[in-house]
Amino acid sequence: MANENPSIVSHISIGTNNFERAVAFYDKVLPVLGCRQIMQHPGAVAYGRNFPEFWVQAPIDGKPATVGNGAHIGFVVSSKALVHAFYEVALSAGGVDDGAPGPRPQYGEPYYGCFIRDLDGNKIEATFWNENL
Repeated sequence: MANENPSIVSHISIGTNNFERAVAFYDKVLPVLGCRQIMQHPGAVAYGRNFPEFWVQAPIDGKPATVGNGAHIGFVVSSKALVHAFYEVALSAGGVDDGAPGPRPQYGEPYYGCFIRDLDGNKIEATFWNENL
C-alpha cells in the first residue's frame, strides 16, 4: 500500500510559548529530515513526510507550555551526514547543543546521533542506526 504509515506512533505534539518563532525554527530544521508542513490550524502546525506526525502548537488549555523532564523526540535519519546536517541547521536556527553528533555505544553499537534543545527547551534528537555493524 503506497500510503501505509510505517510508524507505530500516530503523532507527537509539543507545546510552544512563541508559536511563530517555533514554526520558523522547525520550518528550517525539519526539511533536513525530508519533512514539510502537512497541516495548519490556528495555533498549530503539523509536519511529516506523508502524514502529520509532529505537531508544534500553543497549548489548547491556554496555559504556558512546559518541557517534559526526561522526555525527548527522536527523529530517524538515513546517514551520519544527516545527523550532522540536522545538528548544524538546528544550531543555526537558534537551538542549543545538548549532545554533539557522535556514537553512543551505551545505546548500542549501531547508534549515531545528536541532541538539541529547541527554542522552548524541548529536547530533540536525530538518530542514525547503522545496521551494517
